[in-house]
Amino acid sequence: MNADPAAQRQLLDLADVDAEIARLAHRLRHLPEDVEIAELEKAAAAEHDESVKVSIVVEDFDRDIKKLEHEVDQTRLREEKDRALLQAGTVGAKQLRELEHELGSLERRQTALEDDLLELMEKREAVQLDQQRAEAAVNATREKIETVQRRREESLKDVEVARRRTAGQREDLVGQLPGDLYSEYERRRSASGVGAGLLRARRCGACRLELDRGFLDRVGKAAPESVIHCDECGAILVRTNESGL
Repeated sequence: MNADPAAQRQLLDLADVDAEIARLAHRLRHLPEDVEIAELEKAAAAEHDESVKVSIVVEDFDRDIKKLEHEVDQTRLREEKDRALLQAGTVGAKQLRELEHELGSLERRQTALEDDLLELMEKREAVQLDQQRAEAAVNATREKIETVQRRREESLKDVEVARRRTAGQREDLVGQLPGDLYSEYERRRSASGVGAGLLRARRCGACRLELDRGFLDRVGKAAPESVIHCDECGAILVRTNESGL
């Protein structure tokens, strides 16, 4: 196959554009923001679980406190009732002694209940601080996720702008190439990933391998319009003044 040497040199520009398109596609598949978001969401999930656990403990304390407060109220009401009977002076001596004994028991019971209630409320306050810290951690991580998501959107926009630019460049280049040369380039690109490469310093610019001296001697003797393929990867081997032939 033959092609104008100038057209063959244009294949190098096309190969560069295709390489850039491949880099953009790789960047799109491996955005660092995606990794960061995944790590943050994992952290947020763990923080949310911790927040839920602490919230359950707070709810348990609230339930116990409410129950204890009810007992305190009931004991106080019983004490007030007995004290009213005692002050009324309408009970006999035996009932009076029973009331005085019961009042002593109720006072001790009231004191014990109030002490227990105070202890529970102090413990609840400490756990509530843990709950607030857990919720703050979740909120902070969510804010970080939103920040990274905005950064990700900007990265996507940058990639899209570059993709449109390179797509336009590729279209222009392809329009300038002979159809049979472009078809051969695409065939080689489909086979090895790179359609063309510059021959320089005895190496193929497509596969980066050093080429055999005997093969290079044959290449040096070939006509400039001959389309040569790399003896290693099969890509179109483009010769220029840099090839050193």
